[in-house]
Amino acid sequence: MTMTMTGTEQDLYPTRLSEASAPLTRQHPTVWGDAASGPFTQEELDAHESRGYTVLDDFLDADEVARYTAELERLSEAPELANDPRVIRERGTGAVRSIFAVPALSDAVDRLTRDPRLLDRARQLLGGDVYLHQTRINYMPGFRGTGFYWHSDFETWHAEDGMPIPRAVSCSIALTDNYPFNGGLMVMPGSHRTYISSVGETPADNHTSSLQAQEVGVPSEDDISLLAAQHGIDQFTGAAGSALWFDANIMHGSGNNITPFPRSNIFMVFNSVDNALVEPYAAPAPRPEHIAHRESFAPLR
Repeated sequence: MTMTMTGTEQDLYPTRLSEASAPLTRQHPTVWGDAASGPFTQEELDAHESRGYTVLDDFLDADEVARYTAELERLSEAPELANDPRVIRERGTGAVRSIFAVPALSDAVDRLTRDPRLLDRARQLLGGDVYLHQTRINYMPGFRGTGFYWHSDFETWHAEDGMPIPRAVSCSIALTDNYPFNGGLMVMPGSHRTYISSVGETPADNHTSSLQAQEVGVPSEDDISLLAAQHGIDQFTGAAGSALWFDANIMHGSGNNITPFPRSNIFMVFNSVDNALVEPYAAPAPRPEHIAHRESFAPLR
């Protein structure tokens, strides 16, 4: 396996290379805990280890969905956030695409990140204490919501944030119904066991454009085709309140939403405290704190 050196440590997941390299086999587990350490059963943990994702229907009830939807609407319309760097807007329309570091803006979402339904599962999957690497609300309005191209989150977090290994898990909670036709998230089940390096250096301040449309750190069409042929593609569908847990390295993406039906979600990334960020592996400087939290790696309680 190809390895590079970063500081005094070997980089097991090199990326942003000068030329294409062969896919690498993941060197770390997906599930670090066991059935005794949290609410997932052993059967559910085994399925998550194999597929790289788990869907939990009815994770939030209707009242909770309404409460967080009201927070979503409040934040998207807040005049004090109009020029805030935490707010990412669509290139063409200027519509709100994402809002980052949400717990600092919403007490309700802050409490949600510490909810035992979330925290106990994150700790179980990652085998111990966790902190929030990133939080955001994603908006995909009807008719004009743009998607996210195929990518592995870990490739970006490793290259640009300095996350050492893929010991992180994301939870996406739907605040609107997810249909097969309104830009729902697509995942390649089992692709999390393969690491795909990308080609090309990371430009300075890449985050200013990549959060609108990712163009650096994406896999080649050949790699996408190879993974799709090996693993197929599943799509996350379900009613508002459903939760999708997915591994940091799973290949995923979403298409544009040209239907009248909006799609919005709360997105939280839990990282093991034993996997705290170091200097970026393939970027000139770390991304801002609101995108990748590094001021404190204190465990969530």
